[in-house]
Amino acid sequence: MTSVRMPSSRPPSRWANLFTDRPVTCIEDLRQLAEWRVPRMFYDYADSGSYTEQTYRANESDFGRIKLRQRVAVDMTNRTLASSMVGLPVAMPVALAPTGLTGMQHADGEILAARAASKAGVPFTLSTMSICSIEDVAENTDKPFWFQLYVMRDRAFIDKLIDRAKAAGCSALVLTLDLQILGQRHKDIKNGLSTPPKLTVGNILDMATKPRWSINMLRTHRRTFRNIVGHATGVSNLSSLSSWTAEQFDPTLNWDDVRRIRDRWGGKLILKGILDAEDAVMAADTGADALIVSNHGGRQLDGAISSIAALPAIVEAVGDRIEVLMDGGIRSGQDVVKALALGAKGTFIGRAFLYGLGAGGEAGVSQCLEIIRKEMDVTMAMCGLRDIRHVTSNILTGKPNFGV
Repeated sequence: MTSVRMPSSRPPSRWANLFTDRPVTCIEDLRQLAEWRVPRMFYDYADSGSYTEQTYRANESDFGRIKLRQRVAVDMTNRTLASSMVGLPVAMPVALAPTGLTGMQHADGEILAARAASKAGVPFTLSTMSICSIEDVAENTDKPFWFQLYVMRDRAFIDKLIDRAKAAGCSALVLTLDLQILGQRHKDIKNGLSTPPKLTVGNILDMATKPRWSINMLRTHRRTFRNIVGHATGVSNLSSLSSWTAEQFDPTLNWDDVRRIRDRWGGKLILKGILDAEDAVMAADTGADALIVSNHGGRQLDGAISSIAALPAIVEAVGDRIEVLMDGGIRSGQDVVKALALGAKGTFIGRAFLYGLGAGGEAGVSQCLEIIRKEMDVTMAMCGLRDIRHVTSNILTGKPNFGV
């Protein structure tokens, strides 16, 4: 596998600590590289939350409240991370989360991330708001992927998206429930986020300092929301796309809509965006295969509970009825192990793989997944286990105090 290395030279100031040519050892190294290589508006889009960003920060910091039991003098040979998610085999209980504008972190980003996930034996989830289309990814990869669906006012378009995902052989549908209205993300507003970026003086100067990103973008024709343009009624160009998306997220979404989508899809269904035990019970009642405990990466309701803090109550409420997965704040393999110890059957990573993608394309995503795999393996072993499926709360020193 090709490795991404920290460049040997950097502009001064905030990059002064990155002058040395040294190997990437953790997700934070990939984040620093991505910040250096990706234009500001797209880096900020990936690495920010709504309003004060307190929930975005808590997603990550609350993992530090969970303490592990170190065990010794136990057999640590023949370890395995193999597991399953929604009944499908995975090399480790990690999937790449659906993330919008992935193809603006690196040219053809969704295709590259899907290829890296395939090589690592984990699922890739394509967002409705992706740059590469369902068909782009299907034509350029050789294994099934998952598709994430937003519910729009234009239900005929939604039905077409579901049918396109079926035709592409997608093996699971991830239905996002927590974006009926859009949380305010201050950085996106200040940066004038658009796809592709508007050719303002500031944006041109920023892109000029990102030659790798710019050259790769010039080589691809995928620079807008290709699941939407040419498919949604009345959307044929960037101008019509902007007005369409501003009006389309449906605030009337309800559980009957979920059941209708379940019936039309007919395959594995995962409900994303559950943060409350009462909602988890209603999600289980729909007959979905799994739910994802998620607060949209802290990008919706600022001040909401972190995903990891919400997880135990949801597992207690519905863990015997529906598979409980989680995302939000995972920056290491140890975080994955902690989530499993609190009852999750699998996890999703979003920002972590986006950092890898921005840092080094497909090789960067592969490196992200390898870092997480190694950290999971070492953590599991030091907790006295050899099979990831045997991780329970027994590896914790006690019940974590999240202060909620």
